[in-house]
Order: sequence, then structure tokens, then C-alpha cells
Amino acid sequence: MATDYVELMDKLRAGEIEEIEIDSTNFMAFRDAWTNYPERKEIVGTAKRGGKIIYHYVSANA
Repeated sequence: MATDYVELMDKLRAGEIEEIEIDSTNFMAFRDAWTNYPERKEIVGTAKRGGKIIYHYVSANA
């Protein structure tokens, strides 16, 4: 079953989770969901070693 990245981003925005970790094998699926997400500018990623990206929610009001 495919990961529901929109649901994960909703949980991130709601504060239910603190981060989403994406690896290189899942990046394109995540990117497709992220580019269509209305608040995508608040979902900010930080690249890590080994091709992983950690996404956090950063409020536009911060």
C-alpha cells in the first residue's frame, strides 16, 4: 500500500507529528503530493547524508 503523503503533511501541520523522513526511493512520490499541497511553502525539508530529507512544518506567521 502506498504512503499517503497528504495525510502525513496534514498531521505535520496539525502538530500530531514533528517530522516526515523521506528517502531517495520515496522522494518522487512525496514530491508529487508536496507540489500539489496548498501549504507546501510551510513544509520545509533539510537534506541529510545518505539521500534522506527531513521535512518540518514552519508556520508562515513565525
